[in-house]
Amino acid sequence: MIDIKFLRENPDVVKENIKKKFQDSKLPLVDEVIELDAKLRKAKTEADGIRADRNKYSKLIGGLMAQGKKEEAEEMKRKVTESSEKLAELEKEEAELEEKVTKIMMAIPNIIDPSVPIGRDDSENVEVKRYGEPFVPDFEIPYHTDIMEKHCGIDLDAARKVAGNGFYYLMGDIARLHSAVITYARDFMINRGFTYCIPPFMIRSNVVAGVMSFAEMESMMYKIEGEDLFLIGTSEHSMIGKYIDTIIPEESLPHTLTSYSPCFRKEKGAHGIEERGVYRIHQFEKQEMIVICKPEDSMMWFDKLWQNTVDLFRSLDIPVRTLECCSGDLADLKVKSIDVEAWSPRQKKYFEVGSCSNLGDAQARRLKIRVAGKDGKYFAHTLNNTVVAPPRMLIAFIENNLNPDLSIRIPEVLRPYMGGLEVIK
Repeated sequence: MIDIKFLRENPDVVKENIKKKFQDSKLPLVDEVIELDAKLRKAKTEADGIRADRNKYSKLIGGLMAQGKKEEAEEMKRKVTESSEKLAELEKEEAELEEKVTKIMMAIPNIIDPSVPIGRDDSENVEVKRYGEPFVPDFEIPYHTDIMEKHCGIDLDAARKVAGNGFYYLMGDIARLHSAVITYARDFMINRGFTYCIPPFMIRSNVVAGVMSFAEMESMMYKIEGEDLFLIGTSEHSMIGKYIDTIIPEESLPHTLTSYSPCFRKEKGAHGIEERGVYRIHQFEKQEMIVICKPEDSMMWFDKLWQNTVDLFRSLDIPVRTLECCSGDLADLKVKSIDVEAWSPRQKKYFEVGSCSNLGDAQARRLKIRVAGKDGKYFAHTLNNTVVAPPRMLIAFIENNLNPDLSIRIPEVLRPYMGGLEVIK
């Protein structure tokens, strides 16, 4: 959510930003919120004036009564009563206007960074750099679930009976590989100075509204019936929520956290063949990283965060590339975003395994995450990035470490987490 004062003073900049995101239907919202904001400020000014007069009258009443001027005191009391009724009307109007202004402001997209490429959708995202040499072996690589089934490592049929489509049972060495990757990623981030955290896996609606847009919430989040709780779609939501309505001493920044959690997502819509298996599912586990920092440091941390993911995948001998998300592919709260994609030898192309985002002060403004600096309070900047999400990571890992006999190599750095195992046979 952008600053209403910025919008008020720079409506053309906000409108141009909306055009860059190809959301022209939202252009009328700018003028609408400016009009509502003017009414709100007028109502607040009038209400403040009535409160001041009422306080003045209340003091005078006591003095008049002490002087025996009962009639004048009664007249003052009548004015106080009248002003109280008018104040109640204005306070009701204020609440209604504030609700309308907030709702519109939450629908207006954040101002994107000037470096973001302009494009309509993910087909216009821009490749930045490749790390490692992509290769295709001289033998056919089966679909990832077929490989897992050869190892007795996955049971989709049983999962469908128990929970429906979009779920799975991981078994044996494949399940162990899944846990090994998560644990390795945890230690990888701890070694880079991040504090490890296991957050709540459910969050309240005020936190949901603070960390994401309404459209994202509707398409992603599972609601707990009868309670003000949602299952998290990513631990970033719970981790950022940790700071709701707090004032952080500037000298303590940055706060760098890495978190483990299960994640739950609706994943609405039809998906192609490559999104079957364990690619796009309703439940998975993930290691995440977040940063709370000063505004002037957020772009520096942005580059550090996506580099962490690149370095982790390269430590496991998986070729990756970075992709700059274009304006139309950015969620409304994001200032800038880079996807990390891993190489799939079977598909002969890259696919997304992580996403790094700088949200500026949008989440902090919604959640009231402020920093106490030498010159006063200001909103922090928040960033997040996927360290690793093993379901997709397993696809890249298995395909890039597959032998002709369908055994799976274990890179040296991961062997301590697999009990010294060098090959899954």
